[in-house]
Amino acid sequence: MEDVLEIYHRPYNPKFPVVCMDEKPIQMLKEIRTPQFVAPAKPARFDCEYERNGTASLFLFSEPLKGQTRVEAHPQRTMADWAHQIQRLVELDYPLAEKIILVCDNLNTHRPAALYQTFPPETARRILNRLEIHYTPKHGSWLNMAEIELSVLSKQCLSRRIPDFSTLETEIKAWNLARNLEVPTISWQFSTDDARIKLKQLYPIFSD
Repeated sequence: MEDVLEIYHRPYNPKFPVVCMDEKPIQMLKEIRTPQFVAPAKPARFDCEYERNGTASLFLFSEPLKGQTRVEAHPQRTMADWAHQIQRLVELDYPLAEKIILVCDNLNTHRPAALYQTFPPETARRILNRLEIHYTPKHGSWLNMAEIELSVLSKQCLSRRIPDFSTLETEIKAWNLARNLEVPTISWQFSTDDARIKLKQLYPIFSD
């Protein structure tokens, strides 16, 4: 926990950007009946029945000090999907960074081994050499600032039924563009000193 908290209080450095990554599963739901027409300024009315139409996984990367977010949808969540997202992060999103400080949770696919299972060894090593990975502790996903952006995405874009994967991609691309125009930086306030006081019960107790 303290490891991640200390990273969040580093000054902004474009050569060593701090990027938070998280995933979110989503289920596509199709309407069975056409929603009723409603007058302007009135809430939309939908039938309680729907048809399940598959699932998808969202990969979200957020640089909180710069106020930039990238989110993409994949039909599934595999080690290879994560590996390709990390390759894009390193080679396309931050090609000039000396080292990318990546904060993510301990999901079983978020491992360096995923890169070696997906790419040739030399490619995997080249990508890893550009990364400094820090994992949030077990039951400590709230330490991942990417969850803040996922929450905003859920409220602003995913709070209604998304019928299919194509619509999902269109919706999140539009949200992503509008969100980045706002430059939504995050000012993290919770510090290591705060943790040692408020979360004292989580620290080990040593006898004299």
